Amino acid sequence: MVKLKLPDGRIVEAEVGKIIMDFTPEGGIVAKVNGELVDLKTKIRKDFSEIEVLGFDSDEGRRVYWHTASHVLAQAVKRLYPWAKLGIGPAIEEGFYYDFDMDRRVFTPQDLSRIEEEMERIVREDIELQRIEMSREEALRMFEERNEKYKVELLREIAEKYVTVYRQGEFVDLCRGPHLPSTGYIKHFKLLHSSSAYWKGDEKGPSLQRVYGIAFPEEEMLNKYLKRLEEAKKRDHRILGLKLDLFSMHEVMGAGLICWHPKGAIIRREVENFWVKEHVERGYQLVYTPHIAKAELWGISGHMDYYKDYMYILNKENEEYVVKPMNCPFHILIYKTKIRSYRDLPIRYCELGTVYRYEKSGVLHGLLRVRGFTQDDAHIFCAPDQLEKELVNVIDLMQLILGGLGFKEYKITLSTRDPEHPEKYMGSDEDWINAQKVLSRALKVKGLKFMEAPGEAVFYGPKIDVKLIDSLGREWQGPTIQIDFNLPKRFNITYVGPDGREHLTVMIHRTLLGSFERFFGLLIEHYGGDFPLWLAPVQVRVIPLSDRYNKYAREIHEKLKENGLRVELDDRSETLSYKVREAETQKIRYMVIVGKKEQDSGVISIRRRKSGDMGSMTVQEFIKLVKWEINERK
Repeated sequence: MVKLKLPDGRIVEAEVGKIIMDFTPEGGIVAKVNGELVDLKTKIRKDFSEIEVLGFDSDEGRRVYWHTASHVLAQAVKRLYPWAKLGIGPAIEEGFYYDFDMDRRVFTPQDLSRIEEEMERIVREDIELQRIEMSREEALRMFEERNEKYKVELLREIAEKYVTVYRQGEFVDLCRGPHLPSTGYIKHFKLLHSSSAYWKGDEKGPSLQRVYGIAFPEEEMLNKYLKRLEEAKKRDHRILGLKLDLFSMHEVMGAGLICWHPKGAIIRREVENFWVKEHVERGYQLVYTPHIAKAELWGISGHMDYYKDYMYILNKENEEYVVKPMNCPFHILIYKTKIRSYRDLPIRYCELGTVYRYEKSGVLHGLLRVRGFTQDDAHIFCAPDQLEKELVNVIDLMQLILGGLGFKEYKITLSTRDPEHPEKYMGSDEDWINAQKVLSRALKVKGLKFMEAPGEAVFYGPKIDVKLIDSLGREWQGPTIQIDFNLPKRFNITYVGPDGREHLTVMIHRTLLGSFERFFGLLIEHYGGDFPLWLAPVQVRVIPLSDRYNKYAREIHEKLKENGLRVELDDRSETLSYKVREAETQKIRYMVIVGKKEQDSGVISIRRRKSGDMGSMTVQEFIKLVKWEINERK
């Protein structure tokens, strides 16, 4: 007998030789055995330790559910369009997609409706998903016979002798799995949209049609998701950016490059000022570095070997220069201008440094994925015994800055090396064990929950990855805190210890916002363009009731401006209702209305966006109210 843990927490005993599914109640999706996900139809063996059955409420369960839904989508497409050739169909962060070569045909909304109907039939048929192991050669012959050239290409890139395929009725797909037991497990789904996508993300490769979808076990969950999707469309930073005159992108300028408009620049500068102030108060030293450097520097750092495809390289007078993709080598050069003592450490350099990376055009997306962006970068050089304290301080600062910008919730992952393949990573076993322990301790000291992700570390050190959760419950990639064993050795970054000898420093890379462009896109969508007052590009708009009160309105406008408020005067010959409606559309929080009553009594009437009329008050009372709200970052 083997212990089997069910999704509701109960533990039952399961008999060897039976399949896991025999002991799994409704709601079970996939099992985990010895850390590996397996189908519920897997036979229980003697060498199994405790088996855990996972439901849709787990990350792994959702991904398996969505992966099976992608196979249902592909089966439906093949039934309706037999000539379609299969690309890939993974689960993604939310939902799934599948790529198809449709021989230049583009899916229409009507096509998606037809595919949905066919998917419903496949679900009703409750077709069993069978996991089949076969030799790579057998699989090649099978997919060649089916004229699935993309599957054949993938198989030719696989080194293993044996592969797995999943069969559901007439449909077969090359896949590692695991999957749901049958198509009937998929209850409620919706195809969202289609787009073009390059095979393997290569712009020179074939153009395929990608269909996106979502699926849930309960109808209420699907309805809630679709409602959230509608709200997200209203908050799309690309639409609001144009509507609120915040930024623009231009084909003639080049893809993935951003022009910040005056209003967007105000928000950026407020965030920058906040960021710089908090860093300087915590012992960081602000630096500025060039936008280009000789290729030799990037050779020492290793970027020319490992990152060249993402770099912009210039040739001038028989010398290669690189437009910087990172800031770290420059900070190292500043550190190395002097002999450093252990008494000097820690040294913390920070920079709002603009970098440039070549991203394929297929992955560019508004502000969220660009080619030129400014990182809120910092590098900390410290001794090994200072590492934990420095990491705790970084997490403190992260919480303060994110909290000040309106983000209180996050998901944290501790990315560690793959214990089965230590040869893939730089540094000794001792280095890695100590670094992973100290990252873990720092998170525990701060009382933060985290999930460990073995194998997700970069080759030069373990890291903490933080995903921010916005007002709609969506997750966004945010801060990264990394320990680096690579660059200290490559650049020989040392300090003189108490023993009078040189020792390698420990180096921490960290960004708290990531890139300003990406974070700005997140900020727009988090607030729906309705920024807190301290960030709002226009905090107050003064509106006279008619031209007769323009002089008094201008006086009020000047007084507010003199007191440091960002204020506009709307003295156009339009109706009050039109002006108020436009100010609401522009998401201006305060409207100051002035007419005969206000002019005669020397007061102003205040209207607050969403709240309506706040009555009359003196200018000084209003200034005091607004400044309090700004100082409190409301």
